Amino acid sequence: MTYFSPSFKGEDGGGSFIIMNDFKFKIDGAEYTANVEEKEDGKLAVTVNGKAYEVEVPGHVAAAPKVQPIKPAAPAAAPAAAAPAAPAKKAATGAGTAVTAPLPGTITSIEVKEGDQVKAGQTVIVMEAMKMANNITAECDGTVKAILVQQGAQVQSGDALMEIG
Repeated sequence: MTYFSPSFKGEDGGGSFIIMNDFKFKIDGAEYTANVEEKEDGKLAVTVNGKAYEVEVPGHVAAAPKVQPIKPAAPAAAPAAAAPAAPAKKAATGAGTAVTAPLPGTITSIEVKEGDQVKAGQTVIVMEAMKMANNITAECDGTVKAILVQQGAQVQSGDALMEIG
């Protein structure tokens, strides 16, 4: 039997990692598909060939929730002109659906080219984040209108990677 255990040692020395991906693998020649997602309580929701499991990984530390800072109330003064926002790495070019990076990482491969027809759920880009390959999938059916990154590019969470129309 073949298995893997991705891990990332955080500053506290605990096994802290986030998993959110689809996997295909074989055990004794039988093919399986699995989806793994981390739940808020630190447990993993694992679905293998359509059957759901709740999994606890010894030593796993749940990812810290995102915290939004509280902004103090602004005095009732005339609004100042807003400073221009920092430009995105590359903005989407039209009215299509943007495929965005779910977390910071490096683009390792682009699986489609402009003009290709894609289906919802199809892998369009593979990126490495936290020493793991992450399949980035199309959220809708359509045609690839623009590819906004190149292989090897460093991206941040929320960066537009591709546009599907």
